[in-house]
Amino acid sequence: MDGRDLVRGVWEIGTARGRRTWRAAWRRRRADAEGLARRGAERARVPGPLTDTEPRPGGGVLRFARSELLVRVTVGGAVFWGWDGARPSPSYAVVGEGPRPDVRAVLEPDTGGGWRVVSERVTVAVSRQGAVEVRTPGGTVLRRESPPCWWEPVEAGRGGARWRVRGEVPADARFFGLGGRAAGPRLRDGSYRLWNTDPKGGFGPGDDPLYLTMPVQWVVSDAGTHLMFHDNTWDGQVVLREGEEGAGSGADRPGTTELRAEGGPLRCWVLVGTPARVAQGWSGLTGAAAVPPQWALGYQHARWGFGSEAEVRRVVAGYASRGLPLAALHLDIDHYDGHRVFTVDKERFPDLPGLAAELAADGVRLVSIVDPAVKAGDPLHTAGLAVGERGAFVRDARGREVRGEVWPGECAYPDFTDPAVREWWGGLYEERLAQGFAGFWHDMNEPVAFAAFGDATLPRSARHALDGAGGDHRAAHNVYALGMARAGWEGLSRLRPAERPFLFSRSGWAGMQRYGGSWSGDVESSWEGMRASLALVLGLGLCGVPYSGPDVGGFGGSPSPELFLRWFELGAFLPLFRTHAAIWAGRREPWEFGPKVEEAARAVLAERERLRPYFVTLAHLARRTGAPYVRPLWWGAPEDRRLRDCEDAFLLGDALLVAPVLECGADRRAVRLPRGRWYDTATGAAHEGPGQVLLDAPLGRTPVLARAGSVLPVRGEDGAVALEVWAPARGRTGGGVVVRDPGPGFEPGEVERYTVRWVGETVGVEDEAGGPVEGVVVRGL
Repeated sequence: MDGRDLVRGVWEIGTARGRRTWRAAWRRRRADAEGLARRGAERARVPGPLTDTEPRPGGGVLRFARSELLVRVTVGGAVFWGWDGARPSPSYAVVGEGPRPDVRAVLEPDTGGGWRVVSERVTVAVSRQGAVEVRTPGGTVLRRESPPCWWEPVEAGRGGARWRVRGEVPADARFFGLGGRAAGPRLRDGSYRLWNTDPKGGFGPGDDPLYLTMPVQWVVSDAGTHLMFHDNTWDGQVVLREGEEGAGSGADRPGTTELRAEGGPLRCWVLVGTPARVAQGWSGLTGAAAVPPQWALGYQHARWGFGSEAEVRRVVAGYASRGLPLAALHLDIDHYDGHRVFTVDKERFPDLPGLAAELAADGVRLVSIVDPAVKAGDPLHTAGLAVGERGAFVRDARGREVRGEVWPGECAYPDFTDPAVREWWGGLYEERLAQGFAGFWHDMNEPVAFAAFGDATLPRSARHALDGAGGDHRAAHNVYALGMARAGWEGLSRLRPAERPFLFSRSGWAGMQRYGGSWSGDVESSWEGMRASLALVLGLGLCGVPYSGPDVGGFGGSPSPELFLRWFELGAFLPLFRTHAAIWAGRREPWEFGPKVEEAARAVLAERERLRPYFVTLAHLARRTGAPYVRPLWWGAPEDRRLRDCEDAFLLGDALLVAPVLECGADRRAVRLPRGRWYDTATGAAHEGPGQVLLDAPLGRTPVLARAGSVLPVRGEDGAVALEVWAPARGRTGGGVVVRDPGPGFEPGEVERYTVRWVGETVGVEDEAGGPVEGVVVRGL
């Protein structure tokens, strides 16, 4: 128990729930004392010298005195290696068995008594002591991993091995990724925990870890870009330290990484190439991103505390009467009967299906929160006890049901690592669909169990099925929410096979994109919180989750009109555009901040609606290519060091550069430009990159620049998709792709390709067949 735990625990003991959380915390501590063996004395182990090699398809096995290493280069260039018998599957992140080995890759002797696997895109060299280097085909070293070290209990039956790996990267390298991090998107020197965690209140840039962690590192350097993924779900710690280039003839100090894991397999994947190629490889490895329904790319409003049908109608009518477009309204836990999942408070919401139908007729969908905890003793809990041989719920080492304190009171937790439980849980969404809900957001699924002190989750000794492998919460914790998302996605796909589900989740793990998106969680209402929310969206996009966004305005506070509007401007250019607030926080309807904010919000919403076809295109491209909607500025030019350090602007697809205002009182801001010509979309002024420009940013306007030669699908005045083209520089051409919404189902949508070129004194647009395209709006002339 640290000081903060003690203060919180003393404060909570004055309430009935607080006293229950004290008891829950002691129960969890006692369960772990009974269910986890003490490790006792440990011995350290390293691989030792190389003794033997065995070629295999895509690489081979290298045997050392005390360990064994499998190295495999797969079709497409992804590299896998695993120690001590670790294989690519089974894996919660990797789709199926993983990609096939590249039979053209060969294992051959290297210098110094080591060996290397040589392929078209990458070379993996292994020293005679077990160090692993990832090299470009030209021989440039992208990463060097020292021989790993394991700590094993001396006495048998005391648990598996803990391990540590250390690596070096080029001195100029910058780190990104590791899931949703408030401190970023560039990850500076520090320690980052790999344990999905509810930070217990509004978070800001200094809080770590958060809800959705992943052992996914992006490393960007002059030598090239690579992604490293340690496929291990256990609690871990990543320590990063950027390098330093030597002045004059001085030696460089390389950047370093260290990962310590409390158990589980030591296995990893590495992808190298351009950022676009790395993202495509990551998508191929962990699964294509789900495409949200077209309506989910519009503006959405949520609040914990709507409280009744009358309040919902009042809020929706407020948007309609003011001409503010609204795509969806979200109901939080207060619409439940006693906060119990898959129920409705009939006094506050006597006709929820009728309300949903009424709103849908006006183009507004209802979205329901779904929490995993099930109140002990209620009918849903009783039904869950009949699932499978042992019931649906997590049990402890003695076979007793694990209980935790959550909003409804004492609760049990479904084991989403059990296929039978996932099938049962997925069927429960039939009740939500019958109530008229069109989408779902998963909350409290780290999972959370309130505790007055210590880690607010299940006991580490709690037992899980782990899809037949069996194990405890140490292995299951980080993939608990991933299993819940899978259960929901598969259940909704069975119940409504003609409709793409809309689902996003507070927690998750690598591969989360297969089942939906995510959101920031309870970000604090501050300028620092807004900056942290942008970092989180960029980090999740790099880790394969392209659809995400923050609680606009922050979750728990009352933002000033200026902060709310600036955050609203930012949210309009992020995939999930949603306002949300706690029951005790200030309102988030734009008109609550005064007529000036309301008028500015109207223009912001109009621009989001105009760009809706562009977001549809980005959603389908994310599924096809793995490229996130929101990208760091270095995406197309990773060799530009100044772009690697730019964290206050981003690319929205290939066509737009968005520079949000993140400081109080600012009405101008400097914008770093990648190479090429960029047009200020507000003034039409052209700017040449690479370089920096100073742009006006009055309240209500976020600087947005369009890339010269880009093709932008927008909503025309008649509501149909129109093409907006920004003129290329003289002597150059441009182009772009458009994917129109194919409907509510799973159809992929056809890709339309366009070319932009100068024809005399005008700019012409041609389709893929070379025919001219009429009715195009050309800007930048």
